[in-house]
Amino acid sequence: MDTQILTVTTSPPTCNDLGSPPKNSSVSLMHDTSTNMNSSEATLGRHLARRLVQIGVNDVFSVPGDFNLTLLDHLLAEPGLELVGCCNELNAGYAADGYARSRGVGACVVTFTVGGLSVINAIAGAYSENLPIICIVGGPNSNDYGTNRVLHHTIGLPDFSQELRCFQTVTCFQAVVNNLEDAHELIDTAISTALKESKPVYISVGCNLAAIPHPTFSREPVPFSLSPKLSNKMGLEAAVEATAEFLNKAVKPVLIGGPKMRVAKAFDAFVELADACGYPISVMPSAKGMVPEHHPHFIGTYWGAVSTSFCAEIVESADAYLFAGPIFNDYSSVGYSLLLKKEKAIILQPDRVVIANGPTFGCVLMKDFLQALAKRIKHNNTAYENYYRIYVPEGLPLKSAPEEPLRVNVLFQHIQNMLSGDTAVIAETGDSWFNCQKLKLPKGCGYEFQMQYGSIGWSVGATLGYAQADKNKRVIACIGDGSFQVTAQDVSTMLRNGQNPIIFLINNGGYTIEVEIHDGPYNVIKNWNYTALVEAIHNGDGKCWTAKVRCEEDLVEAIETATGDKKDCLCFIEVICHKDDTSKELLEWGSRVSAANSRPPNPQ
Repeated sequence: MDTQILTVTTSPPTCNDLGSPPKNSSVSLMHDTSTNMNSSEATLGRHLARRLVQIGVNDVFSVPGDFNLTLLDHLLAEPGLELVGCCNELNAGYAADGYARSRGVGACVVTFTVGGLSVINAIAGAYSENLPIICIVGGPNSNDYGTNRVLHHTIGLPDFSQELRCFQTVTCFQAVVNNLEDAHELIDTAISTALKESKPVYISVGCNLAAIPHPTFSREPVPFSLSPKLSNKMGLEAAVEATAEFLNKAVKPVLIGGPKMRVAKAFDAFVELADACGYPISVMPSAKGMVPEHHPHFIGTYWGAVSTSFCAEIVESADAYLFAGPIFNDYSSVGYSLLLKKEKAIILQPDRVVIANGPTFGCVLMKDFLQALAKRIKHNNTAYENYYRIYVPEGLPLKSAPEEPLRVNVLFQHIQNMLSGDTAVIAETGDSWFNCQKLKLPKGCGYEFQMQYGSIGWSVGATLGYAQADKNKRVIACIGDGSFQVTAQDVSTMLRNGQNPIIFLINNGGYTIEVEIHDGPYNVIKNWNYTALVEAIHNGDGKCWTAKVRCEEDLVEAIETATGDKKDCLCFIEVICHKDDTSKELLEWGSRVSAANSRPPNPQ
C-alpha cells in the first residue's frame, strides 16, 4: 500500500503564522493514494471538498444560490468539512478572512455574480492583508458558455465574464471550471497558488458539473507538497554582511516589525534577532500581535505622532532602524508625517533587502535573513537603555464618580484586565483601532484588525470566522455602532454555531473616526436598540446574554457575568458613550490624515 504523508509543524508566537496550524500543534495529512473512490465520491465536488480538508479548512462559509446548490451537497458529504451558512455573502467573505487569520487559510462559497460581486469587497480586503482564501462560486451550466443566452443573476448580457474580470484584480489566480477534463488541474493549481502566494483565489464551478464522476477524481488526491522558496545563497550572505556592517557601527539602532512578517512566516526569526541584538523592539500598528509583547525589550507600537508613549522618541532618534515587512501608507504614516530618514533605514520585505541609500538584494527571504543576521549582529542595548531612562509608567484613568457616565478609557482599562492567553481581540475600524492598540497583550493572546483595507463592518464576520477556527480562544470584539450596522446580521450565525464571543458594542452615535477627519451631518447615524436587536436575533434559540451599560458599576457587573455564569454564551454588551469621547490618538491622527487628504492640487 502506497501512503503519502505530509507533515507541517510550527511553533508561532502569540499570533498564528499564516499557512500554519494553530499554536503548539502539528498537522499530519495522511492519505492512502492507492484507494479507489466509488462513483458517488469520485466527483468534482468531492475532490474540491477533499482538497479543502487537506489544507486545513474544516469550515466553509456559504450562502446558497441556485447555481451552487449541488456543489453544496457534495461539500456537505465530505467528512471533516462543515458548511457555515451566513446571512449574506459579504459576511461569508469576512468570516473566511477571520478564519484564515487563525488557521492560515479560509474558504467561502457563493452563487454566480449576485453572490460573487457581493463577496468581492471582503476578498479585496483579504488580498490587501495577504490572506489565502479559496473563493468558490457556483457558475452557469457548462452548456451555456459560448451561446447567446442571457441568464438570470447577470447584468443582462450574454457575456458571462463580468464576474471573472472583477475578480482578476483582487485574486492571484482565477479558475473557470466549465468542463471535467481539466477540472482537476485547475482546482489544484488554484488552491496551491493561494497557499504559495498568500492571496485569495477564485474558482467558478459549472452548476451541472459538481455531481459528475470523472476518472481524474477516482483516487484519493495526493496531499500537496509545495516546494519551499529558497534564498539565493550568495545574495543572502552579501545582504547579511552589508546589514551587519551597517548596524554594528550604529550607536543606538532599533528594530521594528511590520505586517508583512505574516506572509514571510518570520515571527520566530524576528524574535531570534531581537534576542541576539539587544535593540529595543517595536511594531507598526498593523503588526500588533505578531511580536510577543512580553519580550523584555518590547517598547510598544511605532505609529509616528500617535505611538505608544516614548516609543516614537526612541525610534525616530535612532541612527539606524531595521523595519521587517513594513507597509508605509497614509494611515500607518499618520498622513505621511513620520520623522524617518531613508539613509538610516534598512527595509526588509518578504524577499528583498534594501539598505539605506545603498545596495538592494533580491531573492533573499526574510526568515532566512533574520536568522542569519542574528548570528552576525553585535549586541547593543544603548537605545533600550535610553528608553529605560526616559520611560514613565502610564497613569490610570481618573476614578469614576458613582453612577458617572462611562468613559471609553475606563472601558478599555477593564477590557485590559480580561485578556489572557485564552482570548483573542478583534478590533473594528474606528476608534477601536487606537484604544485596542494600547492594550498590552499577554502571552498567547491573539490580536487582529484590518488596517490596510479598513472596511467598516469587517469585525462581525471576522469574529465569526476566528471563533469558528479556534474554539479554544474566547474572542473579545470591540465594534463601533456605525460599523455594526453594516454587518450585524451574522450575530445570528454565531448563535447558530454555539459560539461564545464577548462583543462590546460602543454606542457613541455615529462614525467617530470620520468625525475627526472631516465632520458633517452624514456622520450621525440612527440610533438602534442594539441589545433588543440581538435579543430578537436570538429569538430563544441558542445561548445569548445581553446587557446595556452606562456607568462603570454596570460595566463591572456585566463583565463579571460574561466571564462567569454566562461564559458559555454569546455575550453582547452595549456600552453607551458620549459622542465626543475619543482617544487622544484619534484626535491627533484624524487631524493629520485630514491635512493629507486636503492637500491642494500640484501646480500644473
